[in-house]
Amino acid sequence: MNQPRWLAYHGLSRPPFSKEIDDQDLWLPSSKEEIVAELCEAAAERNSAILVGEPGMGKTCLLRALRHRLPEAGFRLTYCHNATLGRRDFYRQLCQSVGLSPKATAASVFYAVSTHIEQLGSERVHPVFLLDEAHLLHQDVLDHLHILLNYQWDSRSLLSLVLVGLPQLWDRLQLRHNRSLYSRIFHRLSVGPALPQDTAEYVEYRLESAEAEGNPFTSDAIGMLHEAAGGSLRDIDRIATMSLKNASRRNLRRIDSAVIEHVLKLEDERRSQ
Repeated sequence: MNQPRWLAYHGLSRPPFSKEIDDQDLWLPSSKEEIVAELCEAAAERNSAILVGEPGMGKTCLLRALRHRLPEAGFRLTYCHNATLGRRDFYRQLCQSVGLSPKATAASVFYAVSTHIEQLGSERVHPVFLLDEAHLLHQDVLDHLHILLNYQWDSRSLLSLVLVGLPQLWDRLQLRHNRSLYSRIFHRLSVGPALPQDTAEYVEYRLESAEAEGNPFTSDAIGMLHEAAGGSLRDIDRIATMSLKNASRRNLRRIDSAVIEHVLKLEDERRSQ
C-alpha cells in the first residue's frame, strides 16, 4: 500500500497522532504517571477507585497504561464500556466479558459473577473491573454495585471496581442513595488538562515514535495548538494531524502559528456551513 503523500512529505513512517498505538508506547506526563501509579496501588491493595475527567483528557490512555503495568499472573482485568444497560443486561455483559455463559435472570447472572470472583480469589488472582462511561450507568446498576463488593460478610476484598467517567459521576455517587457504593471507593482521582509543557513534550514524543527526522512544529505553533485544544490530547491529535496534512498540500516544511490559524479557520468555516 502506498504511503499517503503527507506522511512521505514530512518523512513520517506512520500517522504520528493516531490512537492506534501499543500500550507500552503510550506517553504520559508526570502528573498522569502519578494517577497510573495510584490505580496500580489500588489494585494491589484490593481497593476500588473512581477516575473522572472531561472528554479527551486521556482517561482511556490511563486505563491502557494500567493494563500494561499490572502483572498478568496476579490480576484479571475486565473492561466494560456499554454503560447504558439495565441491571440484568449489564451483568450479562459482565458474564460474557469474563468468559461465563449469560444466565436468564438477574439473580442467576449475579450469582455466576460473584461465584467466579470467589473462585479467582481462591486461585490468588485478583479481578479488576474497569467500568468506562460510568456516568451513564442506570441507577438500578449503581444500586447494586456495592453488593458486588461484599464478600463473606464484607470481611474480604475479592474485587476492585474502577469507575471511569465524566465529572458528573462525582455528583451521582455523592447522592444519598449511592453513599453505600461511594463509601467503598478508597481512591478518588481526577484527570486534568495537559499543561503547555506537556503539549510540547507530547507532540515531540509522538513525532519521534513515527520516526520523524525533526519537529516541523515551531514553538509558537505549539503554543497556539495547546490553546486551541484546551489541553485535550484528543484535540491535539486532531489539530496536529490536520496541520501536517495542510502544510504538505501547501508545500510548507515548517508548521508555524499561521498554519495552525489557517487550519482552525477552515474548521470553523466547515462547521458554519
